Amino acid sequence: MHYVRRTVQWFFLRLEKLFNLVFGDRLNPLYHLGAIAYLMTWVAVVSGVYLYIFLDTGVKEAYESVERITHNHFYIGQIMRGLHRYASDGMVLAMTLHLLRHFAFDHYRGFRWYSWVTGVFVLWLVYASGINGFMLPWDRLAQFVTIATAEWLDWLPIFSEPMARNFLHEGSVNDRLFSLLAFMHIGISLMLLLVLWVHTQRVARAETNPPRRLALPLLLALIVISLAWPVLSQGPANLDTVITALEFDWFYLAIFPLIYAWSPEKTWWLVLGGTGLLVLLPWLPPLRRAAKGFRLTLRPGDDIVVAHAGESILEAGLRAGIALPFECRSGGCGECKCTILQGSVDHGAYQESALTEEERRAGKALMCCATPLSDLDIECETIGLVRDIPIRVFMARVEQQELLTVDVMRVMLKPLDPEPIRFHAGQYINIVLEDRERRAFSFATAPHESDLIELHVKLVPGGAFTTYVFNAMKAGDTLRCEGPLGSFYLREDSDRPIIFVAGSTGFAPVKSMVEYAFHAGLRRPMYLYWGVKTVGDFYMKELPERWAREHANFKFIPVLSEPAPGDNWTGRTGTVHEAILHDFPVMSDCEVYACGSVGMVESAHSAFLLKGMTEDRCFSDAFNFAPHIKGQGGEVIET
Repeated sequence: MHYVRRTVQWFFLRLEKLFNLVFGDRLNPLYHLGAIAYLMTWVAVVSGVYLYIFLDTGVKEAYESVERITHNHFYIGQIMRGLHRYASDGMVLAMTLHLLRHFAFDHYRGFRWYSWVTGVFVLWLVYASGINGFMLPWDRLAQFVTIATAEWLDWLPIFSEPMARNFLHEGSVNDRLFSLLAFMHIGISLMLLLVLWVHTQRVARAETNPPRRLALPLLLALIVISLAWPVLSQGPANLDTVITALEFDWFYLAIFPLIYAWSPEKTWWLVLGGTGLLVLLPWLPPLRRAAKGFRLTLRPGDDIVVAHAGESILEAGLRAGIALPFECRSGGCGECKCTILQGSVDHGAYQESALTEEERRAGKALMCCATPLSDLDIECETIGLVRDIPIRVFMARVEQQELLTVDVMRVMLKPLDPEPIRFHAGQYINIVLEDRERRAFSFATAPHESDLIELHVKLVPGGAFTTYVFNAMKAGDTLRCEGPLGSFYLREDSDRPIIFVAGSTGFAPVKSMVEYAFHAGLRRPMYLYWGVKTVGDFYMKELPERWAREHANFKFIPVLSEPAPGDNWTGRTGTVHEAILHDFPVMSDCEVYACGSVGMVESAHSAFLLKGMTEDRCFSDAFNFAPHIKGQGGEVIET
């Protein structure tokens, strides 16, 4: 079994590498097999509902109604029938590859047994529903499937009389049979949807929707196939004749020739034996040695989780409620790369393009593939460590746009979710684009004013999304959002002075935190150091100036790094952290909240530590406005 699994794994790794060259690592269909199977299921369900509306359940009416649907509905019926057939076939193909891939990469043992075993039940229900569906048109193929199924079931000692005797001659069946077949098809399909839901319950943040840029071409392909190779009936059924030649569907009906080539008994032993083998596979040799759970410390944040035996770092983190970055979950994209500071891991199987040998020697690992071999200390990007507010995906409508400077746009979003959006002051949301790329923007709104979400968007040269915001986006457009995210938020369990450090649009989360602090009645001294290049970059300077006038515990210190001669600037100049160090030569009694570019945050953090600041009192949210090249096509993506 070990060599079989490794052989299949070898095959998948090379096929995935080829597909990465063709589709890119984010749209590789082999990384989204489960989600594609879900998509095919929903296409089959929707098209099936359409067909059922126009289907007549009767001996003569069934065939005639299916013919009307196929030929008299201006191609819609033909497309719907094709979608129902080809999506069902696609579902079997995706599910089979999904099962093989989990077997190949040893993702069926230990705690994963639940999803594996329920997946076996899903397979049974898919085949039962599909075979039952072939009976409904009552053509020659339906006649063969119905009689063969009856003869196959007759071997089981559960029927008092043979079922096949009900199909001996024309006229031996009546309309009640088709009412029963339609009822069974609907009932089995509903049961399938229920077991699918159960199947994904043990998988943290299970993917049930493929990327839109993958789903739309798949739907288009199904429509094209439905038009190019329409699904047609094979002549009306006639029980007085023997079926000798048929156009066959080998995705669902491959077992039926064996009933006659072997015998019903041998075919049952094959099916039941294969099912038993699949169900027992998680407990069959080669077995893993029993291993205790290992403790994982995720930095920054010092969050501690316990990984089950055989559980990857990513699975352990997601199960514990920590929103870690990931995309393919298959070792193909490198999105979940982390650094192992202490401890050892089994790196697992992955694409070399996602983790180079140099990176591996430097202590890097892919969280989706690496399983702990000891307690671990890990450095990784955490996009959400706040437990009391769940991360949600919601749609939001653009309510208003206001150009604050030539390169900063204020965007007001109205969440379309009836449940209010909850977040902590300082957190952020992701705007999820059509290709599933994400753009992060901090809440500029205070949590107590969450009817509208305020974002400050800085134009990134070459950035696809920010260019859209400045040139094409308008009121009424909708955006897909994900959040709240991030561990950068205002802590209220202290009375130490707060120093806010903002660079450019890093003012957005600071605005959220300061306005919340005023609303909550915090009396702690607060200092805002806002650093930009020129006077024109202060896009809301009058707001912190008003705060300083209205609140005795708040002070605003603007800093210019490159004042222009025409600015007539008489205030502080230089880097923002140097201005802070001038005012606070000793920082052991302060808390710092820094938000801005990576360079600014890193420089400030290092300098503050030298002046007595401790790690647990320095909170930061660094971002990079510079575009970088990412993806197979070399497209420019802003971060």
